[in-house]
Amino acid sequence: MKSVEEQLSSYKSVHFNKKNIQTHFVGIPIIILSIALLLSLYSWQINVESVTLSITPALVGVVFSLIYYFTLHTRLAISMGVYMIITLHIAALLATLDNALTIAVLLFVVGWVIQFVGHYYEKAKPAFVDDLSQFLIGPLFLMAEVFFALGLEKKLEADITKTAQRKRHDLEAAKRVVA
Repeated sequence: MKSVEEQLSSYKSVHFNKKNIQTHFVGIPIIILSIALLLSLYSWQINVESVTLSITPALVGVVFSLIYYFTLHTRLAISMGVYMIITLHIAALLATLDNALTIAVLLFVVGWVIQFVGHYYEKAKPAFVDDLSQFLIGPLFLMAEVFFALGLEKKLEADITKTAQRKRHDLEAAKRVVA
């Protein structure tokens, strides 16, 4: 399995443009909410003694995502857990609306439009095009960016930035060869 440095540097290599990163701070949370909402429309009830638990596909997805994040970086994973709990709660509230499916689809489309606008400014394809695991790294990248803005995880920031710059240079050189 790739380390957090490898994963984040791959993602960062196509996310240097400030406008692109700003669009991702809007687009990614919208996409995550849309998926959480869609996966919160269905649930299974499990009775444990006198308690009834409601399990949604969204909850299952969050649990598996957090397990993956914990294998990469504990402090980022804890922060992602807090963010995901809030997102699941909002999704559960929205799932009670009659038009929840329509809201989920609209949010999903709007989120992706915002993402692709960002990559127009970046002039680089999205990270997931070459590596589907980058779908899970996008939210973690944003959390890491928050940590960096707060002055936390300076070594991680330096490591991923250096590697990402090298990767971006290689990508640009490959583009020039093809053109």
